[in-house]
Amino acid sequence: MSSSADVHYAREQDLDVTEFSRVLDESGLGATRPLGDPARLQAMMKGAGLIVTARLDLPDRRLVGVSRTITDFSWCAYLAELAVARSAQGLGVGRGLLGETRRLLGPQVTLILTSMPDVTGFYERAEMTRVPDTFWYKRQI
Repeated sequence: MSSSADVHYAREQDLDVTEFSRVLDESGLGATRPLGDPARLQAMMKGAGLIVTARLDLPDRRLVGVSRTITDFSWCAYLAELAVARSAQGLGVGRGLLGETRRLLGPQVTLILTSMPDVTGFYERAEMTRVPDTFWYKRQI
């Protein structure tokens, strides 16, 4: 586990689905995630090779951020979610989650993500390289 100021970062593969859902909602990602389907959220977390959390150093250790990564820990990793509660945005939590995710993956693993259009500037400021040739089949449901 590493920490920055009053935020502690840790790998939490057994993160509670209610906490995960709350941070997705509080981050603004709730509109694009199945918050009303806890079983699907649980399956999303179970399928992730790496879940990193950010918690405030308060008595309740409140969850304020989460990154969920699908990876083989050898060659590549897909960052499926980087969610930071609005109340913690601007505190460096997103960068902290990226840094801890990269540290846990190691230097041999490429980290890939598809950004929501309105936050591409964050990833550029975090020194991620934009890759123009990305293709996908969008979910049908």
